Amino acid sequence: MGLATIQSRAAVGIEAPEVLCEVNLSPGLPMFAIVGLPETAVRESKDRVRAAMKNSEFDLPSWRTTVSLAPADLPKEGARFDLPIAVGVLAASGQVPDDDLGDWEFLGELSLTGRLRAVKGALPAILRAREQGRKLVLPRANAEEAGLVGDAEIYLAESLCEVAEALNGHQPLPRAEPVSGFEELAGPDLADVLGQHRARRALEIAAAGGHNLLLMGPPGTGKTLLASRLPGILPPMDETEALEAAAIASVAGKELEPPTWRQRKFRSPHHTASGVALVGGGSKPRPGEISLAHGGVLFLDELPEFSRHVLEVLREPLESGRVVISRAAVQAEFPARFMLVAAMNPCPCGYEGDPSGRCACTPDQIRRYRDRISGPLLDRIDLHVEVPRQSLKDLPEGESSGKVRERVLEARAVQQARGDVNSRLDVRGIRKHCALDGHQATLLEAACEKLRLSARAHHRILRVARTIADLDASDRIEARHITEAIGYRQLDRRRDDFARSA
Repeated sequence: MGLATIQSRAAVGIEAPEVLCEVNLSPGLPMFAIVGLPETAVRESKDRVRAAMKNSEFDLPSWRTTVSLAPADLPKEGARFDLPIAVGVLAASGQVPDDDLGDWEFLGELSLTGRLRAVKGALPAILRAREQGRKLVLPRANAEEAGLVGDAEIYLAESLCEVAEALNGHQPLPRAEPVSGFEELAGPDLADVLGQHRARRALEIAAAGGHNLLLMGPPGTGKTLLASRLPGILPPMDETEALEAAAIASVAGKELEPPTWRQRKFRSPHHTASGVALVGGGSKPRPGEISLAHGGVLFLDELPEFSRHVLEVLREPLESGRVVISRAAVQAEFPARFMLVAAMNPCPCGYEGDPSGRCACTPDQIRRYRDRISGPLLDRIDLHVEVPRQSLKDLPEGESSGKVRERVLEARAVQQARGDVNSRLDVRGIRKHCALDGHQATLLEAACEKLRLSARAHHRILRVARTIADLDASDRIEARHITEAIGYRQLDRRRDDFARSA
């Protein structure tokens, strides 16, 4: 008879709850049973473990083998428990010592030959093992993820034999090497955008304060070109933010590139994407596009062409910065703190307001087209900017991304000294850092009354004005900052005009 307890971790969203793998050998007919709410891939572990042990020339216990995965009410999925089950069987049968196994955690899928295969979602387990001060054994194929957390004790193995030799004190496992340095790839340059001074200014303000942005204009005026340049003027992510983004990519099965892991992502889903593809979900909750854009930019081109139901699911994540997906057996939470950049045409044909007079859309058609985007969603977008058609003659070349980024970094440094970027200021932070004198307050109240803006839009104008003041290196919000911020509610003004004409 023998009993061994091995520590491992499950995967629930980007969390990695601890799972105790208890292996008991008792007299009886030879059989192998796994209990503790295992799914199909976990139940099949018994066959992989037995074949791997036999082909690795370990002794197979001829007793009754019972494996319990605790807590029993937590669903277990995937082949990540192969290695802890195999180590538990070896320890229970006396083939490896069980003296200090309490200091170790194990994760890995076994092939029938005993070699270890990579597991998906290893990074959350690495972070939790570091918090607990334990050593974690992973397949060598997960080396890149292991290297992202430099101060964690992560050891890599090629096979079950290597793990057993290390536990027996014969040959220690190599420790994962931390990722050295950070390489920032040169992306598209903002200097490629000629003219469009107002849109470029709005892009700089959005980058400086982390604000959401809507670009509206005829086809071919540079809306997508502008949006694709936004990551190039954003600062790199700090380690905490980058690890969260990398953990989401790990859970989603995306390949990580260690040299550029702190670079902000640019996600651009097609307008045919479903709500589940955008927000995440499924019977086994997986992150969607908004979580994969965490810390970066989510670009929605042709915004009115998205299903209205799909767009409405963005409202809560834009406010809370997270997504909670609930299913019958499990609830998963994913971070979703992203910058939303959307682009749209002003009307169905795309040329409403164009000096050429090419638009033949009726006011009713234009109203129906714009009503595909709900008022509450527009309310959550700080900057509404028109990108008009320009003459192609003598367009001046704009500043490069490098020059604009310098100003963005200076403004971000001021905001970080306050505690966070301006777009995330709460009511208390707005009162403290966005205080207005009597004239400025009257100006803002009059604008909100005329444009019929909500209290949320009022706060967002204040946040944008605070960012404009930061770019000007001004301690106070002045009237010109308020005026410019109000000017970026373009779509609110147009909706008000339509309401009066109706």
